[in-house]
This record gives sequence, structure tokens and C-alpha cells, in this order.
Amino acid sequence: MKARRQSVILETIQRQRVGSQEQLRRLLRAAGFDVTQATLSRDIRELGLVKGGADRAYQPPAAAATNGNPSALLNRAVGEYLTRVDRVQQLVILRTGPGQAPLLGVALDGARLPELVGTIAGDDTILAIAPDARRARVLVRRLERLSRP
Repeated sequence: MKARRQSVILETIQRQRVGSQEQLRRLLRAAGFDVTQATLSRDIRELGLVKGGADRAYQPPAAAATNGNPSALLNRAVGEYLTRVDRVQQLVILRTGPGQAPLLGVALDGARLPELVGTIAGDDTILAIAPDARRARVLVRRLERLSRP
């Protein structure tokens, strides 16, 4: 439940400007999550959300540091969070540290890579789906390149 709620928080702040905890709490309630202010504060802290930009809206920490550039966000997120990549046909399994998969998933989806159809993120694992096995191999090579120091 927590991983799904935090994933919805990240999706919400990517889709629209959210400037306050109360606004975010209302949006979560509309999405089926009735959370207390204390729980929401904990989620914000665990996700590392920061207020930034001219409108002072919530952003993932990497987005604030990269000024919203999707490519730079992906580079940074892969370098910080990705620990392992495995591929089975057109499916790519990405491993991260605890609580980091939603952040990397947002970066992957935001980059709109041609070899990626979409992602599903849990707490420390992401299922990335490519259109076919060839493009899955391209995705794996790209991610491995980005993860090297």
C-alpha cells in the first residue's frame, strides 16, 4: 500500500502543479488514498520531495537539481538508484535500493525513451517493458552505460 501510494504521489506531482500538502492530500483522497497529514509528511520526506521552480511546487529531488530536464533527470536517477539490470525477452527488471524504484520509474517514464513502452514500479524493483527483445537489449545497454561512473 505504501509503495503504491508513494508511486501515486510521484505521478501526481509529475502531472500537475502541487503547491501544498493539503492540496496533495485532497488529490490522494480523490485517487482512493485517505492519508493523514503525518503519513503524507513522512511520504514526502521518504521520497525526498522538494519545493522548487518559480511556482514553488513539489518536485522529486533529482528534478529540482536538473531543472526538469528529462534526460538529465534520467542520467542522475540511474546513477543514483540503479543497482542491477536483468532482461528476459522484451521485459527488463531493474533493481534499486529500498524506496527508490518509484523515483527511477518517474525518471524513465519522463524521458520517453523510444525503446520503452512503460514501467511498473514497486518499492525496490521496476518492470520496464520494451516493444520487443531487440529494443529491450538497447534499453539495457543504455542503462548500463548511464550507471557507469
